[in-house]
Amino acid sequence: MCVIWGIPYLFIKIAVRDLSPATLVWSRNLLAALLLLPLAAGRDELRPLVRRWLPLIVFTVVEIAVPWLLLASAEQKLSSSLTALLIAAVPLIGVLLGLAVGSRERLGGRALGGLFVGLVGVAALVGLDTGGATALAIAEVLGVAFCYALGPLILDRYLSDLPALGVIAASLGLCALGYTPIALFHLPAATPGAEVIVSVLVLAFVCTALAFVLFFRLIAEVGPVRATVITYVNPAVAAIAGVVFLGESFTAGMGVGLVLILAGSALATRGGRRDEVGSAASVPAAPAPVPEP
Repeated sequence: MCVIWGIPYLFIKIAVRDLSPATLVWSRNLLAALLLLPLAAGRDELRPLVRRWLPLIVFTVVEIAVPWLLLASAEQKLSSSLTALLIAAVPLIGVLLGLAVGSRERLGGRALGGLFVGLVGVAALVGLDTGGATALAIAEVLGVAFCYALGPLILDRYLSDLPALGVIAASLGLCALGYTPIALFHLPAATPGAEVIVSVLVLAFVCTALAFVLFFRLIAEVGPVRATVITYVNPAVAAIAGVVFLGESFTAGMGVGLVLILAGSALATRGGRRDEVGSAASVPAAPAPVPEP
């Protein structure tokens, strides 16, 4: 998950060269939905969602529709490193939201300390590169962080007993449907370049379809708050991608940041526990094995 959700910053940056944020969100969701909806329908995992249509729509809006639009818009103005740094606030926001709503996940002082150490590591890794940043763009990314922290809580509380593949496929389909009228008015005037097309395909099939299947399994295994600790390693992946593909230098700050990120993640993920009664991991009838995308 750290790798799969560490590379979207690079591909989003490439895709928004030729595509509007709304068109990118639409195409990414549409392609992923076309892949997963037939699989979910074939396994009869869509019908059970009907009785939970409202939380399903709320989850779709919070986890996909709003944050992906804000992220694509922000990356038109911000560097990938600063974007990743701001989104790294997700675990801390998740802890606060969990306390506010009475989450079943319990995090002690060591876990909270680990979250802080990880955030310091992110700052050391990417640096405080605020060049060219606008208040609106920063607010957009912070909005993304809030949505990413809230989405897993909604999933864990209201949708965790439903078929995971069905929830994923339906959410992507609903989002694509909602963005269709907007995207049709923002189609590019010319055919996008090869790099843009490849970026959209990677975002759709790897960073969306495959990623959500894995992420739902991760939430069921470790809980919604500790699952978001992956956001600490995402900036490390983004930095390494910059070194490999863009020829950027690997600085001492990057090395220190990587160490702090990994140490903070280890502390945070080992510092809490989930109540056994009613947790996602204790739901009867575990989902069937997820097919290869």
